[in-house]
Amino acid sequence: MAPNEILALLMFFSFISLVFSGFPVAWILGGLSVIFTALAIVLDVDFQIPIGLGWDYTSLTVDRIWNVMENWVMVALPMFILMGLLLDRSGIARDLMISFARLFGGIRGGLAITVTLIGLLLAATTGIIGASVVLLALLGLPVMLKEGYDASFAAGTVCAVGTLGILIPPSIMLVLMADRMSMSVGDLFLGAVFPGALLGGLYIVYILVFGLLRPGAAPAAKHDPVDWSAIVGLFKAILPPAFLILAVLGSIFMGLATPTEAAGVGAAGALLLAWAKRTLSWTELRDVLEETTQTTAFIFAVLLGATAFSLVLRGLGGDELIERALLSLPFDATGIVICILIATFLLGFFLDWIELTLIILPLVSPVVLNLGFDPVWFTVLFAVCLQTSFLTPPVGFAIFYLKGVAPPGIDVGTIYRGVVPFIALQILGLLIIFNWQGLVTWLPAQAYGP
Repeated sequence: MAPNEILALLMFFSFISLVFSGFPVAWILGGLSVIFTALAIVLDVDFQIPIGLGWDYTSLTVDRIWNVMENWVMVALPMFILMGLLLDRSGIARDLMISFARLFGGIRGGLAITVTLIGLLLAATTGIIGASVVLLALLGLPVMLKEGYDASFAAGTVCAVGTLGILIPPSIMLVLMADRMSMSVGDLFLGAVFPGALLGGLYIVYILVFGLLRPGAAPAAKHDPVDWSAIVGLFKAILPPAFLILAVLGSIFMGLATPTEAAGVGAAGALLLAWAKRTLSWTELRDVLEETTQTTAFIFAVLLGATAFSLVLRGLGGDELIERALLSLPFDATGIVICILIATFLLGFFLDWIELTLIILPLVSPVVLNLGFDPVWFTVLFAVCLQTSFLTPPVGFAIFYLKGVAPPGIDVGTIYRGVVPFIALQILGLLIIFNWQGLVTWLPAQAYGP
């Protein structure tokens, strides 16, 4: 093995090891980039980039980071984050909970279905996992427990449904993936629509079956009779998020706005809705702006560190090493993709979706594309696979978000038991998407095809 390949392997495994130290990931990525660049210079190891060593390579890293910061697609991130946080504080989800519970609460598992439907609407308007999980937990979990729902089932439903926002457009994860893959954000948004709906449908089917098999664990709730006033109330509750979904996704899909422009439209629309409901004080607005700034800074810090890390790793021949390792597997092209997805699923136990998106995806995607697979299909598959990382221990962030606001008696073990069936449903959805590519490719082909 060549010296540069040894350094590449050491760099990759150093990152995997240091993640468990608790040190900020952005500093780990940036620090390893500096250290291994210095090692390559001291050991006189040639980078596989035709510009030499030293300050030339450092200049290239700075230029690459500057290009990332100049990318207009990235402007959509803070706008979508702001939109999600404004909706979280505006009281729209609370109105939805009341209206849906009146309509579906009378059937077994009806409250869990209510949480799922609200989660789908929140996913199509916020795309922020933390906000969705916390909001669904505060609104739905106490009500389900009060009506006698099994604690694990109720907690697992809230946890799993809250993660749909990372996949269903407008998803900040898809924006990052489009940037890393040099793809159209609109194509990815369209490609993720049916997979996101598929997962939501699988959740609802599971809830209905669970209610039939274990009626005592998901009983019908006490509710007012369903009449025209309930239907009108539901329509009024759905109208604000539907307006926002149409403004954001409709403007993108109809070609009226770029994703960046649509993100600005969404943020302005969410601010208008919050103002119309008179539920957002100046203090709360300041808190929303501060949280938006902190979340954006965190994502961009990791993005900058990952940019330097991936550039140095590629300069050491890491991408070619990974490509040779994958192509040397005793499988055909389909088997290689399956191995990549299995490895991604296992890495999701220990790494956050941001690190997997910024580090792993750019390394494996050239292999998949060279094998002739559709880039939109593979990227959406990768996104569905990453969604499980929010539910798998020990780094399942959705579990920790829920634990932070869960009522007394809901411990981590209870949540873990509840999310296991939903992880299985996500894997089932992944298998369906893997075998029926049209679920991903049909809608982009209709919108942007010849």
